Amino acid sequence: MSKSDPTNKKRKAISDFKLSTLLEITNAINNNLTESELFVLFEDILKNQLNIGKTVIYLSDNDVWNVVMRYGVSKTDLMINIEQELKKITDITVVNTARVGNSSSFDVVIPVFHQSKTLAYMLLGDLDEDARKPSPIIKHLGFIQTLANITAVAVQNKRLEEEHLEQERMLQELKMASNMQAMLLPKTLPNNDYLKAFAYYKPHQEVGGDFYDIIEINEDETVFCIADVSGKGMSAAIMMANFQANVRANVKVEHDLKKVMQNLNNLVWENADGERYITCFLARYNHKTRALHYINAAHPAAIILDGKSPNFLSSGAVGIGMFEEMPILDEGQTNLSPNSLMLFFTDGITETTNTKGEQFQEKEMLMALDHLFDLETTQVNQQFMKHLDKFRGKMPYADDVALVSCRFI
Repeated sequence: MSKSDPTNKKRKAISDFKLSTLLEITNAINNNLTESELFVLFEDILKNQLNIGKTVIYLSDNDVWNVVMRYGVSKTDLMINIEQELKKITDITVVNTARVGNSSSFDVVIPVFHQSKTLAYMLLGDLDEDARKPSPIIKHLGFIQTLANITAVAVQNKRLEEEHLEQERMLQELKMASNMQAMLLPKTLPNNDYLKAFAYYKPHQEVGGDFYDIIEINEDETVFCIADVSGKGMSAAIMMANFQANVRANVKVEHDLKKVMQNLNNLVWENADGERYITCFLARYNHKTRALHYINAAHPAAIILDGKSPNFLSSGAVGIGMFEEMPILDEGQTNLSPNSLMLFFTDGITETTNTKGEQFQEKEMLMALDHLFDLETTQVNQQFMKHLDKFRGKMPYADDVALVSCRFI
């Protein structure tokens, strides 16, 4: 045997070890191990197989640096300002002073890049300058860098995949919520000898919890309702669907609007426990007496136009579900003269802003209402929205926009 045989065997053993280790990491990634499991495996390789004394890995998560793996380090070792002490490092760096910054004792910094962006920093420590054998850090530096790159990039890809799946899930949820919200809106509205109603609805990209309804209770009475759940998404749509069903059930058996509101408040409080609430305008109209009874629960005021000054219907209560017991509950009443016009809407209208940051409030509202009473009922919503669009200019709508106009013959 030649004298070089022991050296060759040793080199082959190291080569076989590195190859098997790379296969082990690759198989772990392919087997979809969790992020924490991958770093546990990586730590075992560094600590128990390569005999690296101390290690810490900082991984970027949307430019926020988090420690994802560490061993053999103290609290002092972790007192590192990433931006000031590591951002300038673009390649493997042996720290000449055996320190990074003024507080932490590490010897080598390995930056990890992904798509030209710094993804991670791996810090290694415990070089023994007095030891006769080569340092395991220096001896395996290239191999450690390869492992760090493979592991960090795999974790990053896993995070991106999870984000993508979450986005897909949210899109599906929004689509389902949008469909559910559309189902809440009545397909037809009254158009008869005593009432003509028209609606305009423009959904926002984020699904909210808006709905409106006109319910003909009997030959003489009609109930009007418009409401808005706080929050967005599927949970808001489900809550509103439940709320609408209970509105319909209550108004058909209970004539007293205050009792209806109390029942609805109990329902929302029990389901949401104060975490969500609903603003609502609820009114009952008798076609024979022409009396309109209403309760406004923290919703934008409905407006009555009769050729005189607009009448804003604001009497009522706090939002439904804000309190276990409604502290204020007032019922308003007004008599409607023939040809009166009522408009009710969601806060997607009143919270619309223009390029100056001003909201569509009283001054602009009065301007939009001017001359609406004299228009054909079919043109009311169109002219109102035309004025709103002129007001907002290039600014987008911030929320769903729902507008219902009713002419009382």
